[in-house]
Amino acid sequence: MINIDDLDEEFGIEGELGFIEMEGELPFISISNKYAQADICLYGAHVMSFAPYNGMDLLWMSPGSFLEEGKAIRGGIPVCFPWFGPHKSNSEKPQHGFGRLMFWDVAETRSEPNGETYIRMQLESSEQTKNLWPHDFRAEMIFTVGAKLITTLKVSNTSTEAFVYGCALHTYYSISAIDHIAIEGLQGTTYYNQLNSEHATQEESSLKIQEPLTRHYLNTESPVVISDPAFRRRISVQKAGSKVTTVWNPGKETTKAIQDIPNDGYEAFVCVEATNAFDYCISLNPGETHETSAIIGQEE
Repeated sequence: MINIDDLDEEFGIEGELGFIEMEGELPFISISNKYAQADICLYGAHVMSFAPYNGMDLLWMSPGSFLEEGKAIRGGIPVCFPWFGPHKSNSEKPQHGFGRLMFWDVAETRSEPNGETYIRMQLESSEQTKNLWPHDFRAEMIFTVGAKLITTLKVSNTSTEAFVYGCALHTYYSISAIDHIAIEGLQGTTYYNQLNSEHATQEESSLKIQEPLTRHYLNTESPVVISDPAFRRRISVQKAGSKVTTVWNPGKETTKAIQDIPNDGYEAFVCVEATNAFDYCISLNPGETHETSAIIGQEE
């Protein structure tokens, strides 16, 4: 049982960081500093909001999202771990792993000297996780809330054998309209088109989305920019420790079959994800650690 008062007493920062539990919803951390406001749910270590000071939220949350234990949150930054997409051998195991379907423990919070806010949460292997994935591990989600939001998934192998895992920081960005934006920075990159199982190379200088899209850009660590003239902003998307950049929008027809997205919801978001999957999963020997980071903010 999560006790909000106990968390506030141990980890709260007066005037900067507090814990909230809305009636009938999940507990989350609310952060407000001189740079930005952010909300992070303890369920899934899930960022639900990041709004730079005097700016709009960079993240999209579905108004139809389930906010209850046992169901994934739709929008924000879901943490996919320890696999990406469906499980390779058992379709009954949860899509995108179990990391987004469990409560993470708050391990550390602090106010940095420059005014940024630091939060560290962790999830460790247990009988529950071993029923789904038979390895000992420690996963940490580390957040720095400043003019930019830095999110890092740090995975440590605490077992006596090597293991392989996949992951993604599955970020939903808020946009004016899907057919108004352009994504820059992927020209010349080979991608796997999940919708037709073909490989191709993007020739265009920028990606414009006019139809359903699921592309996994391979062997790339390049930063991208989401250009959104109608919102008069350019969202900078940088990453580290990730070799795959996934771009996803379900389009009109697919969205109708997704219970927790409104029928017109596809128009309001695009996912650009820091991913490790396919031939780019992470192998860790005992005692080894890997970090996957996404750094998002507005270009000045």
